[in-house]
Amino acid sequence: MYLENINGPEDVKKLDIGQLNVLADEVRHFLIEKLSNHGGHVGPNLGMVEATVALHYVFNSPEDKIVFDVSHQSYTHKILTGRKQAFMNPEHYDDVTGYSEPSESAHDHFVIGHTSTSVSLACGLAKGRDLAGGGENVIAVIGDGSLSGGEALEGLNVAGAELRSNLIIVVNDNQMSIAENHGGLYKNLQLLRETGGLAENNIFKALGLEYVYVAEGNDIASLIDAFEKVKDTDYPVVVHINTLKGKGLTYAEENKEKWHYGAPFDVQNGEPKFRSEDEDYGDLTARYLLEKMHSHPQLVAITSGTPAVLGFTRPRREQAGKQFVDVGIAEETAVAMASGIAKRGGKPVWGVYSTFIQRTYDQLSQDLCINDNPALMLVFWGGIESMNDVTHTCFYDISLLANIPNLIYLAPSCREEYFAMLDWAIGYREHPVAIRVPVGGVISRADVRTENVDWSVPAYEITRRGSRVAILGLGSYYQKGEETCELLEAQGVEATLVNPRIITSLDTGTLEALKSGHELVVTLEDGQIDGGWGEKIARFYGNSGMMVLVRGQRKQFEDHYIVEELLKEDRLTPQQIAEDVINLIGKK
Repeated sequence: MYLENINGPEDVKKLDIGQLNVLADEVRHFLIEKLSNHGGHVGPNLGMVEATVALHYVFNSPEDKIVFDVSHQSYTHKILTGRKQAFMNPEHYDDVTGYSEPSESAHDHFVIGHTSTSVSLACGLAKGRDLAGGGENVIAVIGDGSLSGGEALEGLNVAGAELRSNLIIVVNDNQMSIAENHGGLYKNLQLLRETGGLAENNIFKALGLEYVYVAEGNDIASLIDAFEKVKDTDYPVVVHINTLKGKGLTYAEENKEKWHYGAPFDVQNGEPKFRSEDEDYGDLTARYLLEKMHSHPQLVAITSGTPAVLGFTRPRREQAGKQFVDVGIAEETAVAMASGIAKRGGKPVWGVYSTFIQRTYDQLSQDLCINDNPALMLVFWGGIESMNDVTHTCFYDISLLANIPNLIYLAPSCREEYFAMLDWAIGYREHPVAIRVPVGGVISRADVRTENVDWSVPAYEITRRGSRVAILGLGSYYQKGEETCELLEAQGVEATLVNPRIITSLDTGTLEALKSGHELVVTLEDGQIDGGWGEKIARFYGNSGMMVLVRGQRKQFEDHYIVEELLKEDRLTPQQIAEDVINLIGKK
């Protein structure tokens, strides 16, 4: 086995073409082994094996700088740069992250998890090199729909017009984003593929970049030839490689959307090793919206490259027709387009994972909320129990959105509240609305009141009346508040339980009433407390005698955390909250 002797890129260079092909097969074997047992980005990494082998054969990393966009195409790079045990030995599977990480290796130059950044980052490395009088190659690798992001186009624009030195942009064209590609840019890539790179209509050349096309993007010899041609050049150039996403797994090649990312699966047939029969808010939302579209012809669902967030599988997208829009990986355009649709009288519903909100903060504020257009945003996976890579954590949406004027941000605690809010928001025309879709499973509350509620008016729901302490559990943390009340009751403290339901406005009437008979208010939120919702409650009580205990995520970056451990560190378990309450107010 050649891989056993590969401890860095210098060992790759010792092999001939035949041996490199065997090495690629070995790498793909271990990728499939790990992915099938551990989960991860399947299609993107399987399609980039040969290109990564060729990159490390030709270039001299880490002196030559390779920057992987999103970096969910970087698994082979990690294997070839001293981290192979994290892919070959199950005991070490969690030794590395799924993304580029400089703390792991000198061969990684940035922590990268969000899309469309590599070209701009590489432009910076190239400019820094030139200012310092360096001579290394700088290579940006970009693919899987990342070209549709605004920053990628900005980077290409700068690279072609402003840089007059070495910059190599490898465009991994596997004809896919997460789902299918969207937009005119990808029609041009298709034209270039169909003409063998010879079409006069070439977006890269139009931007001032030199251009090389590799028709066989999974052929190591062809890739080496192309990379050697552009190595040490003194101008920016695009190497456009035509690759097969999911290469090596037939079912991943045939169903590229499903296999962009995968949980553990059976290698023989692709069947998941773990099945869940639980209801899912994405699936429920898609069913709801498709039903609504029949009676609301101006209702349109929008995604920015992640249709699964809204439960819109390919058949559902086809069913929705023109009432479904995928703008590609371009959150900024999604928000601005939603604002325009709402301005013209339509009802846009943009579904987004919490982690991607920061990519479009300016558009949320400027294009949407200053104009006060009644678009609807559904924020999924907000909270600690979602993605745990440092680049994908979902702690920040409350502090980001709750402080934009005109926006109404709602936090349902259960299925009934979520769909009542959704139904209300589709007909609401006064302000933009966001709903923080609950996490932790679909939970029903039989006793919740949702009929004829104007959700724009802050009206907290008091579900349990007590004294001395009031627990305010926001959204999904309402259930944590319930558990805390039960623990307090066992210790002789009958706590009041409150379901706030709205993040952006305070129910000052209820908060004022709590001053009577209560000495402590506890706020629970599934997000960063700095700038968050609990601080607004604490500010309200600031000049009174009310004590306020604010509980949520501390302001720090977390990476590959274990949920239970992080909850304990933040003293967010019901047992810890109850303990802190008793320490503050004492028992009866």
